[in-house]
Amino acid sequence: MKRIQYKRILLKISGEVLTGEKEYGIDPLVIKRIAEEIKEVKSLGIEIAIVIGGGNIFRGVAASSKGMDRATADYMGMLATVLNGLALQDALEKMGVHTRVQTAIEMREIAEPYIRRKAIRHLEKGRVVIFAAGTGNPYFTTDTTASLRAMEIGAEVILKATKVDGVYDKDPMLHKGAKRFDELTYLEVLKKGIKVMDTTAISLCMDNQIPIIVFNLKQKGNIKKIVRGQKVGTKVRG
Repeated sequence: MKRIQYKRILLKISGEVLTGEKEYGIDPLVIKRIAEEIKEVKSLGIEIAIVIGGGNIFRGVAASSKGMDRATADYMGMLATVLNGLALQDALEKMGVHTRVQTAIEMREIAEPYIRRKAIRHLEKGRVVIFAAGTGNPYFTTDTTASLRAMEIGAEVILKATKVDGVYDKDPMLHKGAKRFDELTYLEVLKKGIKVMDTTAISLCMDNQIPIIVFNLKQKGNIKKIVRGQKVGTKVRG
């Protein structure tokens, strides 16, 4: 059996992944499959924190580009991440995985407020912690939230789950000859404007030397392979 490479991980799940074959919303089968994979990885003794996006329900940037006030649009996007977080919590709890949702905007009736030390304690007790509502501030993406929370909880790596198997120089959905990168440095990502995470998120990871692994969540077993040190997707580091 291969040794475990990472003990505490931050899994970033984009909202778009949750739609499955639909155009928007949450596909229960996709949520269930993701929960099964998380449970399997947790059984290895891995401490798992999750930041979840809301693009499958509402995208603040898209709405603001059509005339909506940016701050209002971003707050609506944060609420969308809470819906996704609760859906994932429900799927995990039904599988017997103890889970906590913490939100950056207080809504005590449905989730805990984000408290760093409490989040770390949950992880130490073997609970999966889902961070929702972004940073609680407009103009910051859930990518930035993932970088920030990873640093706060002492995560060893950020696993960015997407619909493609890594980072490409062009959109592989549109360009057949797109080249996939096995590894990139933070500076290469910033200088070339490669779309991995937004520049704020990449800068935070670079300053604190937290590696990012971009991988395809649709391919079963990828998270387990990563935590066991196998090469999957694209790795971004210093």
